[in-house]
Amino acid sequence: MVGPAFFPEPFVLPFAFCFDQSGDNATNLKRLLRPEPYTQTPEDKEVQRLLIAGGNIPKHVAVIMDGNGRWAQERGLPRVAGHQAGIASLRDTTRAARELGLNYLTVYAFSTENWNRPHKEVSMLMRLLLKMLREELNEMRENGVRLNTIGQTNALPKEVQRELFDAMDKTSQNDHLTLTLALSYSGRWDLVRAMQTLALDVRRGKISPEDISDTLLRSYLTTRDLPDPDLMIRTSGELRLSNFLLWELAYSEIYVTQIYWPDFRREHLYEAIRAYQTRERRFGLTGSQLKQDEDVSDEHRSYVDRFIRTITGNN
Repeated sequence: MVGPAFFPEPFVLPFAFCFDQSGDNATNLKRLLRPEPYTQTPEDKEVQRLLIAGGNIPKHVAVIMDGNGRWAQERGLPRVAGHQAGIASLRDTTRAARELGLNYLTVYAFSTENWNRPHKEVSMLMRLLLKMLREELNEMRENGVRLNTIGQTNALPKEVQRELFDAMDKTSQNDHLTLTLALSYSGRWDLVRAMQTLALDVRRGKISPEDISDTLLRSYLTTRDLPDPDLMIRTSGELRLSNFLLWELAYSEIYVTQIYWPDFRREHLYEAIRAYQTRERRFGLTGSQLKQDEDVSDEHRSYVDRFIRTITGNN
């Protein structure tokens, strides 16, 4: 158990008090706290049409949502204000991803290391998660978004677990977009847990060491039902993976933007996809090899499989 075994004591900081509630600020606050009815504009539809016409839309996009605290501090606000503002970014990004036809969107919502943050901040983050699950559920159900999660969910407060699993159950039949929240998650934790389970199965005689391959190991990860991300986006300009999807990002294209997460919107997602469309994904091959055969086989990608066959003589 990483997180608290009980729901933290309430930390009440009315977000409305963080902003001047006059003029444009009042309008922006209203949008952040409770989204207005959404209708896609004709202009945005045309932007998406051109993006799709450009070809090579990623099927799976992963996002490290970074910069909430700095966004708030630069505005003289408490850090939790940045976290709440980030909900609007996730909402708009999810809508755009679904409209573009992405199959999977995975976001780094709360890492195992985040439990070490100040108690008040963690408490507010859990309450914001509850708020988001309750307020976004209807839109997810109406728009074919299936909610999924990876991580140590048993470390989350019981109330959060109940709301999370209820939302997952109510969206389980949706098939337009799978939105995965990485909660109390770290890539190293998932790899260690997978290897421990795999070692137990070897000891029990369910599998032999010679059977171990990258494909088999992947089947023990919490992401086993998700394809590897084609594109990973990180906001706030930081150049690191921060223990996120360490196995799965091996061949993902990485896009870093200086934009803080609370300011990230669909136009920034479009910019990332445009950059992705210009890249040549080689999977260890040369450019000339790709031109000879556009379909890269699993054999080319499975280095661990080939290595094990070589040392065991099973070629």
